[in-house]
Amino acid sequence: MYAEYFGLKENPFSLAPEPRYLFLSEHHRDALNCLVYGIKEKKGFVLLSGAIGLGKTTICRSLLNALDDSVETALIFNTAISEMDLLETVLNEFGIKTAKKEMKSKKACIDILNKFLLNNYGAGKTAVLLIDEAQNLSRGVLEQLRMLSNLETDKEKLLQIILIGQPELNATLMLPALRQLNERITVRYSLEPLSLREVRDYIEHRLKVAQGPGTLKFTSPAISIIYDFSEGIPRRINALCDRALLIAYTKNVSKINRKIIKLAAADIGADYFQKTMNGWKKIWERWTN
Repeated sequence: MYAEYFGLKENPFSLAPEPRYLFLSEHHRDALNCLVYGIKEKKGFVLLSGAIGLGKTTICRSLLNALDDSVETALIFNTAISEMDLLETVLNEFGIKTAKKEMKSKKACIDILNKFLLNNYGAGKTAVLLIDEAQNLSRGVLEQLRMLSNLETDKEKLLQIILIGQPELNATLMLPALRQLNERITVRYSLEPLSLREVRDYIEHRLKVAQGPGTLKFTSPAISIIYDFSEGIPRRINALCDRALLIAYTKNVSKINRKIIKLAAADIGADYFQKTMNGWKKIWERWTN
């Protein structure tokens, strides 16, 4: 609605995990490098964790776009699955053609997968399984993943497994029943929120990708209040900026100041930002004058 008014070619603050909009803060760059390192060095397991809205899925999609033809990938994002569902999904995602009757048991599925991985290895390729929202995986499925990591040659793992999930995944992996799996994860990275400076750079980056003319401006106080409300979490920044631009459009203004941001925050509501009423009031009072 407001994109044309501001001279933008598209909405710069969509909540969709669009790889083109990935802003490489120091933490996001390190996280992406960590995933690439785990794949190239064939570490077997890699874990990327972080709070909701930090951009884990966008990093995952960007990684997929960056990998070349020497890497075969399988992506799982629906993690409310059984152990058998996992195996069948992995086969499907790798494009392994099998008759339904061949997948009659876990062993049959693993044998089919192992054959594929050996052929893949023989062709000089790497196989990567990425699992988003991994905090939702059951203990049984996590244990099944550990068993898949046993597929290997004398020299290296045949399957690289990347787990991407919220912080509670770390707590789950600390359970005694999952100790063997936890000890196999030697490459880990915990994603952190953006700093105040990075929030400013993040907003400028997204406006640039949306190919704006450069006339749209967020004032310094506006950036600061966005940081306070969002706590540096990209998804919340997007929600605030999107609503702020809509409000600015309805008011026929092109400068986004702290008043516009406060209106946007009030419109969205305290619950979205997961603020206590006391915390909400403190931010509000800080920016009253």
